[in-house]
Amino acid sequence: MGYLGNHLATIVTGVFAAILTALWPYFVDFAPILNFVFIMAVPITWFLTFTCWISQKSTDYMHRHAPLHSEKKSLSNTQTIQTTSTSQVNLLEIKHIQDELLLELNNVKESVKLKDSEIERLNQEISNLETLVQIESLKTELANLKMLASGKKTKSK
Repeated sequence: MGYLGNHLATIVTGVFAAILTALWPYFVDFAPILNFVFIMAVPITWFLTFTCWISQKSTDYMHRHAPLHSEKKSLSNTQTIQTTSTSQVNLLEIKHIQDELLLELNNVKESVKLKDSEIERLNQEISNLETLVQIESLKTELANLKMLASGKKTKSK
């Protein structure tokens, strides 16, 4: 954080504004156009100084009071697979996950009137699963469909 507390932009802009403010009385009678330039520049630089200060205060506050998200919550109630990015999921685990996702898709299919093309696309994606990212993406999409299905059930009642 340093000695300035991340307020370097505020201090630089403030010093520039102070120098312009201090030089203004010396150049008032020098040329009329300079008076106009100072009339425009001094308030603008003080406004920029204030904006930098407020922005840094806001950033400091948000970083100090930000909630800690140590674990991302999953929308679906299925088991989440946790591996490192360098390890690969073996074929048996992928086949097991494909079966679970197909079962979930069939359950959602019964509760929501989906287009046949949408169901066929999801079936195709499930059969082509190879990575954890694809698995998590499909789980999220199925969870969203479940939420949509539960929303339609409550509206129809």
